[in-house]
Amino acid sequence: MKEGATEEQVSHVVERIEEVGCTAHLSQGELLTVIGAIGDRDRVSSLGLEGAPGVDHLVPILKPYKLASAQFRKGQRTVIEVDGRRIGGEHFGLIAGPCTVEGREQTLEVARVVADAGAAMLRGGAYKPRTSPYSFQGLGVEGLRLLQEAKEETGLPIVTELMDVRDVADVIEVADVIQIGARNMQNYTLLAEVGRTGKPVLLKRGLSATLDELLMASEYVLKEGNTNVMLCERGIRTFETTYRFTLDLLAIPALRELSHLPIVIDPSHAAGRRDWVGPMSLAAAAAGADGIIVEVHNEPEEAICDGPQALPTELFADYAEQLRRVAEVAGKQVATV
Repeated sequence: MKEGATEEQVSHVVERIEEVGCTAHLSQGELLTVIGAIGDRDRVSSLGLEGAPGVDHLVPILKPYKLASAQFRKGQRTVIEVDGRRIGGEHFGLIAGPCTVEGREQTLEVARVVADAGAAMLRGGAYKPRTSPYSFQGLGVEGLRLLQEAKEETGLPIVTELMDVRDVADVIEVADVIQIGARNMQNYTLLAEVGRTGKPVLLKRGLSATLDELLMASEYVLKEGNTNVMLCERGIRTFETTYRFTLDLLAIPALRELSHLPIVIDPSHAAGRRDWVGPMSLAAAAAGADGIIVEVHNEPEEAICDGPQALPTELFADYAEQLRRVAEVAGKQVATV
């Protein structure tokens, strides 16, 4: 739409899109309003909106993902705000916490440390997807209760994983950001359900997924009217066996070109070793990532899950300070408590 287009003109375009059986998605910035017409190609082409009052121009989006496409936002990047913390655009956020919520003392101690060091959000798994069905699967509702207690004490928003549509109601009571893990990236029923919650979503790239497949997965959330999606690169499976996964840092500039959505990097799961987490975090920040999600534990050697990749709490403050400096050199404003 033209700068200064009236609400009546915007409503007219939306009504016309819906008249032909398509869906209208509004993206309203400070100056411009972009209206996405989603639906059958022939119906979209028959809209006849060229020259309509308030319409500046029409842009066909050729990518199969429409709402996630950079074309949809016309150069504007999505900024997601959670309790005053912003991720995306010029804003960088550090998300930190334990891989798994193991107990009250562990959860609260880690939460205090990451909050004091300036983390923007607290991550923690109440439900855990494990390769072996005999491994610890998480504390479930009790884990969510502990995360809620940590939030009340520290003020940190909560990022936690949702694995099953049957747990949606319990998770959204506590979660400020819903994480969709790599193994569920193409669980389209779950993605659509999460989209309908309206909660911000951290969508992790599948172990063998292409960037196009990641963006198509995000489209399942976006099409439900939920515009708050963060894309997460957490390492992909390649022929290399020296490290756990290959952290695809080229995904950062590639996704910035393809999409307007914020890009978060998970160096913990890619590295599998805490001594490699720091260098990969700094590299990701230097490459233009919008955020880092990292694992922290007060006693990594005793951790139930992924202890070798967790940063010890006593080292976290130094790690966060180094990351802040690099992010700022890269032109980012760092979100803190």
